[in-house]
Amino acid sequence: MIGAIAQRHDTGEVLMLAWMNRAALDETLATGRVCYWSRSRQQLWRKGETSGNHQRLVEARLDCDGDAILLLVEQQGPACHTGRPNCFYNAIRNERVTVISVAP
Repeated sequence: MIGAIAQRHDTGEVLMLAWMNRAALDETLATGRVCYWSRSRQQLWRKGETSGNHQRLVEARLDCDGDAILLLVEQQGPACHTGRPNCFYNAIRNERVTVISVAP
């Protein structure tokens, strides 16, 4: 299992963090459509399969230790299941969590 960070290829916005196993990575590289491993469902999760908010792979990069992968993607629609553009909408400010992006 490897941590996978999805980032918009054109703006650099960090969209989400998910997990990939070998099958998810192989499918992503073969098809160009991003596929993750759902730890909660214990199955492959093809991003946008139910929501329509697909991710198309532009480039995949491994970090220096080979224990994380950066996916540069073209994002269709919001990346977060809450409807927000990305999953990082909770900021830690003054030792408190502050929501910085409201759900649509």
